[in-house]
Amino acid sequence: MVFPGLAEIARLSNARTRSVSAENPTGAKSGGAQAGIGEDPHCTAAASALGKGWKVRPCLRDVTPGQTIVLADITGPGVIQHVWFTVLDAVQRWLTIRVYYDGQAHPSIECPLGDFFCNGVDGNALIASLPIAVNPKGGMNSYWPMPFRRSCRIEISNDGPSKINELFFQITYAEQDVPAEAAYLHCSWRRSMTTRERPEHVILDGVAGAGHYVGTYVVWGQLSNGWWGEGEVKFFIDGDPHDAPTICGTGTEDYFGGAWGFVMDYQKDMTPRTYTTPFLGYAQANYMPTPTTGQLMAPRVPTHALYRWHVPDPVRFQQDLRVTVQALGWWPNGKFQPLTDDIASTAWWYQTLPSRPLAPLPPIEARFAR
Repeated sequence: MVFPGLAEIARLSNARTRSVSAENPTGAKSGGAQAGIGEDPHCTAAASALGKGWKVRPCLRDVTPGQTIVLADITGPGVIQHVWFTVLDAVQRWLTIRVYYDGQAHPSIECPLGDFFCNGVDGNALIASLPIAVNPKGGMNSYWPMPFRRSCRIEISNDGPSKINELFFQITYAEQDVPAEAAYLHCSWRRSMTTRERPEHVILDGVAGAGHYVGTYVVWGQLSNGWWGEGEVKFFIDGDPHDAPTICGTGTEDYFGGAWGFVMDYQKDMTPRTYTTPFLGYAQANYMPTPTTGQLMAPRVPTHALYRWHVPDPVRFQQDLRVTVQALGWWPNGKFQPLTDDIASTAWWYQTLPSRPLAPLPPIEARFAR
């Protein structure tokens, strides 16, 4: 198997590469490194001895609570190829990323920034996957292709209780034609507390149109003792009734590519083993940090963070799609135990426009890990 994209790297193209950052806010040709010392509040005094053309405006500074900033407003056609962010610890869920395509009034991507990069717990998970890579310390990268035809607007908002001192970002894209069959990347975040009466979390619902599902990231707050991952992931495709999915897995750890509770040797050590691979990962396990002043994201319960990318195996739909996961463990008598657990999920899929509005994000208090 040739690495995706590698076979085409030698092929010449008429596409034009552009990149938006704090140093080139419009991405314009010859538009980088043009800020002068003191021209706006985002300039850094560290460049005063060097001046214009050096590292004068490397980041956005003092993003205040309630503030929304348009990071990129690009005229198409084109494709976003790489997105990079980094912020300080424990604020990844304070920030919301939104992406609007082709003038549609509502966003096609709306997600806490950390969860978009598989870092919804504390921002310190290292991810070595194909579409998402997170490197020390908190360098968050996305390689999901994001085609657009008329326009693409990317916004960031600070929904947290205090200002973000420094926000670094870079958005690289190609000005190029977009094939007629290319769909638009969508992303949606949900969180729920399952109940014993209905131990089910909805990962995605309300999707209408044609497309394919490409990824899941889950932060599972374990509020029950014992094993938590017995529940199945189910895909309800093109009109499936709610009790009869077309695709039905065999367990939560199975869906994320693991097995037998992620435990290597039951006789010696019951600690689950983490891993990160191109398409599957269990990045954080039983994460229970000591609370630190200001670390509002720090969970107080065992927390598990997992991802799966359906890149080689996209789940295709023509009309609609619904995705769920059950929260099940074991009773001592060997029966499945319905669990009350705290589950936050991020779903990625490609589809046609127009698309329906995404599930609304909850207020910031409901994003903090319990």
